[in-house]
Amino acid sequence: MSKLSAHVNNMALHHSVFALPFAYMGAFLATDGIPTWSNIIWITIAMIGARSAAMALNNLIDLKYDKIHPRFTKRPMVTGEVKRWEAIALIVVSFLVFTIATLHLAPICVKVAPIAVFPFVIYPYMKRFTPYCHLVLGLALAMAPIGGWVAVKGELSLPILCLGTAVAVWIAGFDVIYGCQDVEFDKEHGLNSMATRFTVAGALKIAKLMHLISIICFITVGVLLKLASIYYIGVLIAMITLVYQHSIVSANDLSRVTQVYFMRNGVVGISVFLFTFASLVL
Repeated sequence: MSKLSAHVNNMALHHSVFALPFAYMGAFLATDGIPTWSNIIWITIAMIGARSAAMALNNLIDLKYDKIHPRFTKRPMVTGEVKRWEAIALIVVSFLVFTIATLHLAPICVKVAPIAVFPFVIYPYMKRFTPYCHLVLGLALAMAPIGGWVAVKGELSLPILCLGTAVAVWIAGFDVIYGCQDVEFDKEHGLNSMATRFTVAGALKIAKLMHLISIICFITVGVLLKLASIYYIGVLIAMITLVYQHSIVSANDLSRVTQVYFMRNGVVGISVFLFTFASLVL
Protein backbone atom coordinates (compact mmCIF):
# COMPACT_ATOMS: atom_id res chain seq x y z
CA MET A 1 0.00 0.00 0.00
CA SER A 2 2.88 2.39 0.78
CA LYS A 3 4.32 1.79 -2.70
CA LEU A 4 0.93 2.54 -4.28
CA SER A 5 0.65 5.69 -2.17
CA ALA A 6 4.11 6.77 -3.31
CA HIS A 7 3.13 6.41 -6.97
CA VAL A 8 -0.13 8.28 -6.40
CA ASN A 9 1.85 11.11 -4.78
CA ASN A 10 4.39 11.05 -7.59
CA MET A 11 1.57 11.47 -10.11
CA ALA A 12 -0.09 14.10 -7.88
CA LEU A 13 -3.41 12.45 -8.70
CA HIS A 14 -5.31 14.97 -6.58
CA HIS A 15 -4.19 17.70 -8.99
CA SER A 16 -6.67 16.29 -11.50
CA VAL A 17 -9.08 18.80 -9.96
CA PHE A 18 -7.45 21.43 -12.18
CA ALA A 19 -7.94 19.77 -15.56
CA LEU A 20 -10.76 17.23 -15.28
CA PRO A 21 -13.63 19.71 -14.68
CA PHE A 22 -12.62 21.57 -17.84
CA ALA A 23 -12.44 18.35 -19.85
CA TYR A 24 -16.01 17.62 -18.76
CA MET A 25 -16.99 21.20 -19.50
CA GLY A 26 -15.71 20.86 -23.06
CA ALA A 27 -17.68 17.64 -23.54
CA PHE A 28 -20.90 19.03 -22.03
CA LEU A 29 -20.70 22.17 -24.15
CA ALA A 30 -20.03 20.12 -27.29
CA THR A 31 -23.10 18.02 -26.54
CA ASP A 32 -25.15 21.06 -25.49
CA GLY A 33 -26.34 18.88 -22.66
CA ILE A 34 -25.15 15.66 -21.04
CA PRO A 35 -22.70 13.45 -23.02
CA THR A 36 -23.16 9.70 -23.18
CA TRP A 37 -21.80 7.68 -20.30
CA SER A 38 -19.36 6.10 -22.74
CA ASN A 39 -17.91 9.50 -23.61
CA ILE A 40 -17.72 10.57 -19.97
CA ILE A 41 -15.95 7.37 -18.92
CA TRP A 42 -13.42 7.37 -21.77
CA ILE A 43 -12.71 11.09 -21.41
CA THR A 44 -12.04 10.48 -17.71
CA ILE A 45 -9.70 7.57 -18.46
CA ALA A 46 -7.90 9.59 -21.15
CA MET A 47 -7.43 12.50 -18.77
CA ILE A 48 -6.13 10.33 -15.95
CA GLY A 49 -3.72 8.58 -18.32
CA ALA A 50 -2.39 11.82 -19.81
CA ARG A 51 -2.16 13.62 -16.46
CA SER A 52 -0.42 10.69 -14.76
CA ALA A 53 2.14 10.43 -17.55
CA ALA A 54 2.72 14.20 -17.52
CA MET A 55 3.33 14.45 -13.78
CA ALA A 56 5.56 11.38 -13.61
CA LEU A 57 7.51 12.61 -16.62
CA ASN A 58 7.92 16.05 -15.08
CA ASN A 59 9.26 14.57 -11.84
CA LEU A 60 11.61 12.26 -13.74
CA ILE A 61 13.06 15.03 -15.92
CA ASP A 62 13.41 17.46 -12.99
CA LEU A 63 14.83 14.90 -10.55
CA LYS A 64 18.38 16.32 -10.58
CA TYR A 65 16.99 19.70 -9.48
CA ASP A 66 14.41 18.28 -7.08
CA LYS A 67 17.18 16.44 -5.19
CA ILE A 68 18.82 19.73 -4.25
CA HIS A 69 15.67 21.83 -3.86
CA PRO A 70 14.76 22.49 -0.19
CA ARG A 71 10.98 22.34 -0.88
CA PHE A 72 11.04 18.98 -2.63
CA THR A 73 12.88 16.77 -0.15
CA LYS A 74 9.78 14.62 0.46
CA ARG A 75 8.92 13.91 -3.17
CA PRO A 76 8.74 10.12 -3.75
CA MET A 77 11.47 10.08 -6.40
CA VAL A 78 13.75 12.20 -4.21
CA THR A 79 13.33 9.92 -1.20
CA GLY A 80 13.73 6.82 -3.36
CA GLU A 81 10.23 5.51 -2.66
CA VAL A 82 9.69 5.54 -6.43
CA LYS A 83 12.60 4.28 -8.53
CA ARG A 84 13.51 5.65 -11.95
CA TRP A 85 12.54 2.43 -13.71
CA GLU A 86 9.20 2.41 -11.91
CA ALA A 87 8.49 5.97 -13.01
CA ILE A 88 9.40 5.12 -16.61
CA ALA A 89 7.17 2.05 -16.52
CA LEU A 90 4.30 4.14 -15.16
CA ILE A 91 4.78 6.75 -17.88
CA VAL A 92 4.64 4.09 -20.60
CA VAL A 93 1.54 2.46 -19.11
CA SER A 94 -0.16 5.84 -18.61
CA PHE A 95 0.43 6.85 -22.24
CA LEU A 96 -0.87 3.44 -23.33
CA VAL A 97 -4.04 3.95 -21.25
CA PHE A 98 -4.44 7.41 -22.78
CA THR A 99 -4.08 6.01 -26.31
CA ILE A 100 -6.58 3.20 -25.70
CA ALA A 101 -9.07 5.73 -24.34
CA THR A 102 -8.74 7.96 -27.42
CA LEU A 103 -9.62 4.98 -29.61
CA HIS A 104 -13.06 4.92 -27.95
CA LEU A 105 -13.77 8.59 -28.67
CA ALA A 106 -14.28 10.53 -31.91
CA PRO A 107 -12.04 9.03 -34.65
CA ILE A 108 -9.96 12.18 -34.94
CA CYS A 109 -8.84 11.92 -31.29
CA VAL A 110 -6.24 9.20 -31.77
CA LYS A 111 -4.87 11.06 -34.81
CA VAL A 112 -4.32 14.31 -32.91
CA ALA A 113 -3.25 12.63 -29.64
CA PRO A 114 0.46 13.43 -30.25
CA ILE A 115 -0.43 17.12 -30.52
CA ALA A 116 -2.29 16.93 -27.20
CA VAL A 117 0.60 15.31 -25.31
CA PHE A 118 3.39 17.36 -26.91
CA PRO A 119 3.12 20.28 -24.42
CA PHE A 120 3.26 17.82 -21.50
CA VAL A 121 6.48 16.34 -22.83
CA ILE A 122 8.33 19.59 -23.51
CA TYR A 123 7.14 21.60 -20.50
CA PRO A 124 9.72 20.25 -18.00
CA TYR A 125 12.53 21.37 -20.32
CA MET A 126 11.19 24.87 -21.00
CA LYS A 127 12.48 26.54 -17.85
CA ARG A 128 15.96 25.64 -18.98
CA PHE A 129 15.52 27.87 -22.03
CA THR A 130 12.82 30.53 -21.58
CA PRO A 131 11.10 32.61 -18.89
CA TYR A 132 7.84 32.00 -20.76
CA CYS A 133 7.79 28.33 -19.72
CA HIS A 134 4.55 28.97 -17.80
CA LEU A 135 2.72 29.46 -21.09
CA VAL A 136 3.66 25.95 -22.19
CA LEU A 137 2.08 24.57 -19.02
CA GLY A 138 -0.98 26.67 -19.83
CA LEU A 139 -1.08 25.15 -23.32
CA ALA A 140 -0.89 21.68 -21.81
CA LEU A 141 -3.89 22.34 -19.54
CA ALA A 142 -5.80 23.95 -22.41
CA MET A 143 -5.86 20.51 -24.00
CA ALA A 144 -8.38 19.43 -21.33
CA PRO A 145 -11.43 21.46 -22.51
CA ILE A 146 -10.35 21.29 -26.15
CA GLY A 147 -9.90 17.52 -25.86
CA GLY A 148 -13.30 17.08 -24.20
CA TRP A 149 -14.95 19.08 -26.99
CA VAL A 150 -13.14 17.28 -29.81
CA ALA A 151 -13.86 13.90 -28.19
CA VAL A 152 -17.56 14.58 -28.73
CA LYS A 153 -17.73 16.85 -31.79
CA GLY A 154 -14.63 15.77 -33.67
CA GLU A 155 -13.85 19.36 -34.69
CA LEU A 156 -12.77 22.74 -33.34
CA SER A 157 -14.70 26.02 -33.17
CA LEU A 158 -14.18 29.54 -31.83
CA PRO A 159 -15.94 29.01 -28.45
CA ILE A 160 -13.78 26.05 -27.46
CA LEU A 161 -10.61 27.84 -28.53
CA CYS A 162 -11.71 30.72 -26.33
CA LEU A 163 -12.29 28.33 -23.43
CA GLY A 164 -8.89 26.75 -24.05
CA THR A 165 -7.33 30.22 -23.88
CA ALA A 166 -9.15 30.94 -20.61
CA VAL A 167 -7.76 27.76 -19.05
CA ALA A 168 -4.29 28.32 -20.49
CA VAL A 169 -3.81 31.83 -19.10
CA TRP A 170 -5.49 30.88 -15.80
CA ILE A 171 -3.08 28.04 -15.04
CA ALA A 172 -0.10 29.89 -16.53
CA GLY A 173 -0.82 32.87 -14.27
CA PHE A 174 -0.98 30.62 -11.26
CA ASP A 175 2.28 28.90 -12.28
CA VAL A 176 3.90 32.36 -12.48
CA ILE A 177 2.90 32.97 -8.84
CA TYR A 178 4.04 29.53 -7.75
CA GLY A 179 7.37 30.02 -9.53
CA CYS A 180 8.05 33.24 -7.63
CA GLN A 181 8.98 31.12 -4.60
CA ASP A 182 11.92 29.66 -6.49
CA VAL A 183 13.43 32.82 -7.94
CA GLU A 184 16.72 32.55 -6.01
CA PHE A 185 17.04 28.81 -6.62
CA ASP A 186 16.32 29.30 -10.32
CA LYS A 187 18.89 32.07 -10.68
CA GLU A 188 21.50 29.99 -8.88
CA HIS A 189 20.96 27.00 -11.17
CA GLY A 190 20.46 28.81 -14.47
CA LEU A 191 16.71 28.19 -14.70
CA ASN A 192 14.18 30.63 -16.08
CA SER A 193 10.81 31.99 -15.02
CA MET A 194 8.81 35.20 -15.23
CA ALA A 195 10.20 36.07 -11.80
CA THR A 196 13.82 35.69 -12.86
CA ARG A 197 13.16 37.78 -15.97
CA PHE A 198 10.86 40.50 -14.62
CA THR A 199 11.44 40.32 -10.81
CA VAL A 200 8.90 38.89 -8.39
CA ALA A 201 6.90 42.13 -8.33
CA GLY A 202 6.77 42.23 -12.11
CA ALA A 203 5.81 38.57 -12.33
CA LEU A 204 2.91 39.06 -9.92
CA LYS A 205 1.61 41.91 -12.08
CA ILE A 206 1.82 39.68 -15.14
CA ALA A 207 -0.09 36.97 -13.28
CA LYS A 208 -2.85 39.46 -12.45
CA LEU A 209 -3.11 40.43 -16.11
CA MET A 210 -3.27 36.76 -17.13
CA HIS A 211 -6.10 36.11 -14.71
CA LEU A 212 -7.99 39.16 -15.93
CA ILE A 213 -7.69 37.83 -19.49
CA SER A 214 -8.87 34.42 -18.25
CA ILE A 215 -12.06 35.85 -16.72
CA ILE A 216 -12.76 37.86 -19.90
CA CYS A 217 -12.38 34.67 -21.94
CA PHE A 218 -14.73 32.73 -19.63
CA ILE A 219 -17.32 35.47 -20.08
CA THR A 220 -16.79 35.42 -23.84
CA VAL A 221 -17.45 31.66 -23.92
CA GLY A 222 -20.81 32.26 -22.27
CA VAL A 223 -21.69 34.95 -24.78
CA LEU A 224 -20.61 32.93 -27.83
CA LEU A 225 -22.54 29.84 -26.75
CA LYS A 226 -25.51 31.81 -25.39
CA LEU A 227 -25.30 30.10 -22.01
CA ALA A 228 -27.92 30.79 -19.38
CA SER A 229 -27.36 33.54 -16.81
CA ILE A 230 -26.58 31.01 -14.09
CA TYR A 231 -23.32 30.20 -15.89
CA TYR A 232 -21.94 33.60 -14.93
CA ILE A 233 -22.34 32.78 -11.23
CA GLY A 234 -19.61 30.19 -11.73
CA VAL A 235 -17.44 32.78 -13.47
CA LEU A 236 -18.06 35.20 -10.59
CA ILE A 237 -16.98 32.58 -8.04
CA ALA A 238 -13.85 31.95 -10.12
CA MET A 239 -13.12 35.68 -10.23
CA ILE A 240 -13.59 36.10 -6.47
CA THR A 241 -11.27 33.14 -5.87
CA LEU A 242 -8.56 34.65 -8.07
CA VAL A 243 -8.91 38.10 -6.48
CA TYR A 244 -8.56 36.54 -3.04
CA GLN A 245 -5.53 34.48 -4.12
CA HIS A 246 -3.79 37.62 -5.35
CA SER A 247 -4.73 39.57 -2.22
CA ILE A 248 -2.82 37.25 0.11
CA VAL A 249 0.52 37.32 -1.72
CA SER A 250 2.97 40.09 -2.44
CA ALA A 251 6.52 40.48 -3.66
CA ASN A 252 7.59 40.80 -0.01
CA ASP A 253 5.53 37.91 1.34
CA LEU A 254 5.02 34.61 -0.46
CA SER A 255 4.59 32.61 2.75
CA ARG A 256 0.94 31.80 1.94
CA VAL A 257 1.81 30.17 -1.38
CA THR A 258 1.38 26.73 0.19
CA GLN A 259 -0.24 23.45 -0.83
CA VAL A 260 -3.54 24.84 0.46
CA TYR A 261 -3.06 27.90 -1.75
CA PHE A 262 -2.27 25.59 -4.64
CA MET A 263 -5.35 23.38 -4.19
CA ARG A 264 -7.68 26.33 -3.59
CA ASN A 265 -7.32 27.19 -7.26
CA GLY A 266 -9.32 24.05 -8.02
CA VAL A 267 -12.37 26.11 -7.05
CA VAL A 268 -12.03 27.88 -10.41
CA GLY A 269 -12.50 24.77 -12.55
CA ILE A 270 -15.11 23.17 -10.31
CA SER A 271 -17.30 26.27 -10.05
CA VAL A 272 -17.18 27.12 -13.75
CA PHE A 273 -17.99 23.52 -14.70
CA LEU A 274 -20.84 23.10 -12.21
CA PHE A 275 -22.56 26.29 -13.31
CA THR A 276 -21.97 25.38 -16.96
CA PHE A 277 -23.77 22.12 -16.23
CA ALA A 278 -26.57 24.02 -14.52
CA SER A 279 -26.94 26.37 -17.48
CA LEU A 280 -27.32 23.42 -19.85
CA VAL A 281 -29.81 21.31 -17.89
CA LEU A 282 -31.97 23.77 -15.96
